[in-house]
Amino acid sequence: MTEIAIVGGGAAGFFAAIAAADKNQTCKVSLYERSSQFLSKVRISGGGRCNVTHALSDPRTFTTRYPRGERELISLFHRFSAADTVAWFEARGVRLKREDDGRIFPVTNSSETIIDCLISDAKAIGVRLFTRKGIEEARVRTQGGFELRLSDGKLTTCDQLLLATGGARDAVGAELARSLGHTIEPPVPSLFSLHTSAAWLRSLPGISVGDVEVSAEQFRERGPLLITHNGVSGPAVLRLSAWGARILHEKNYRFTLRVNWIPALNEAELRSEFQSRRKSAPTRRVFNSRIGSIPARLWEKLASNAGILPETNWSSLTRAGMNELIRHLRATEFKVDGKSLNKEEFVTCGGVRLREINFKTMESRIVPNLYFAGELLDIDGITGGFNFQSAWTTGWIAGHAMAKAAPKTL
Repeated sequence: MTEIAIVGGGAAGFFAAIAAADKNQTCKVSLYERSSQFLSKVRISGGGRCNVTHALSDPRTFTTRYPRGERELISLFHRFSAADTVAWFEARGVRLKREDDGRIFPVTNSSETIIDCLISDAKAIGVRLFTRKGIEEARVRTQGGFELRLSDGKLTTCDQLLLATGGARDAVGAELARSLGHTIEPPVPSLFSLHTSAAWLRSLPGISVGDVEVSAEQFRERGPLLITHNGVSGPAVLRLSAWGARILHEKNYRFTLRVNWIPALNEAELRSEFQSRRKSAPTRRVFNSRIGSIPARLWEKLASNAGILPETNWSSLTRAGMNELIRHLRATEFKVDGKSLNKEEFVTCGGVRLREINFKTMESRIVPNLYFAGELLDIDGITGGFNFQSAWTTGWIAGHAMAKAAPKTL
């Protein structure tokens, strides 16, 4: 009987365990989780709703949402795609829904639905589940397979080992991979909010704008933005942080952020809109005449920052005032002086070097019978269900490969 040990009770670990046990029921599959509960990241993701995946249907387009791992994931998503994930859960009685932005959630709006499904399926198919049991050390045996030292001091062995411990900032998972000969790309945060000391912005916490364009360094993203007590967050900012993770880290999160609050209109269209208002509503105050989806309080702040007085109406708005308002609408600048990790996603850039992995099987190219899945790899996606999808896919492929492969020796 082939003994398979899976380290990490998250999305990738559970999918791998279930896939292996389902593919080959003669395998003895054991899943080890260091903490007191499984699937903790699933539990809090999406505000407790669990953003299972995204509705993008084309695998090639899907991979363009990964700042790291795009090339490697193309063939994997042809084998197990977002549509396959949806079918997998729905075959087990979990109904899913697509939201307007393409994100997919359980119809219950509860991550517990996903957790219950995964744990129930794993138990039903015979996966041995252990909490409060971490793997402190893994050693390659001369006769093949591995000897594992558990956190309680006991030793166990396995023929095949999968590391799926999550982001590389988990020092234990990264150290296990390193001790077995793998290179760890330095982990840095991805998907984070930005801090700014701009008092006028921080006086507007909770205000959201449905469509903005944010840019920093060579990176540019468009989408919703949320103003926080510390600065800015929301999908546009989180995506920008994912693409710029390494460069922004090198800058110690000190850089200039530019925000175009109304990207749907170019400068000429804005001027035309202002002229139209001058003619159609000459006595109306500029402060009371927001444009597009900009919330009223934010519009007033932007107008004030442009030097426009509260009593100014459209007929008395000077050319200089118009130019300043356009500049603030299209390119407000903030000095960023720090970041906050997005508590719902807490993704890291970095992990096991990808060229050391065989992406047909997720097996190590360095150590036979050693496999990887999930965020421990140097793969990360933008917000929207993409990180879970790479976990489901790499776990599924690793699980099937372990079930199929006969143990090899060095």
